[in-house]
Amino acid sequence: MSTQQARLDYAQQSPQLFKKYLDFSMAIKMDEALALLVDIRASQLNGCAFCLDMHVKQARMHGERELRLHHVAIWRESQLFTPRERTALAWTEALTCIAPEGVSDALYAEASEQFSQEELATLTWRVAAINGWNRMNVAVRNPPGSKDKMFGLDKAGLA
Repeated sequence: MSTQQARLDYAQQSPQLFKKYLDFSMAIKMDEALALLVDIRASQLNGCAFCLDMHVKQARMHGERELRLHHVAIWRESQLFTPRERTALAWTEALTCIAPEGVSDALYAEASEQFSQEELATLTWRVAAINGWNRMNVAVRNPPGSKDKMFGLDKAGLA
């Protein structure tokens, strides 16, 4: 675990907002394995060490294979992901690193083939939620692993 200290504890300083954002995030119900791939990819793109560490541990605890976790960063070249997962990862990238032209019609069409409208809306909320958490944790420099015990991630056996 890092010896770096967080700049501030946003949960302690804004407990009502923290709880509401946590409640919002927890209300987003989708396939857990897919959700964790989304969280991992967004956290990689945003450089959020705290969230990346957390979601890799969660994924391992949910039975995700180690090699697939290593391949999230190279998902386009990897054969380890289903078409649905690949589309979710592409959607995550498009919404995390928004291009000047926005999300392409081609990607929207692909996403609409893989996901129902309700599922796509839920996926979009998931990407929005993790991007918010990433921005909070990057801003305050929460050290990776610093809240493992609180979140039960010490049971992942990955320390």
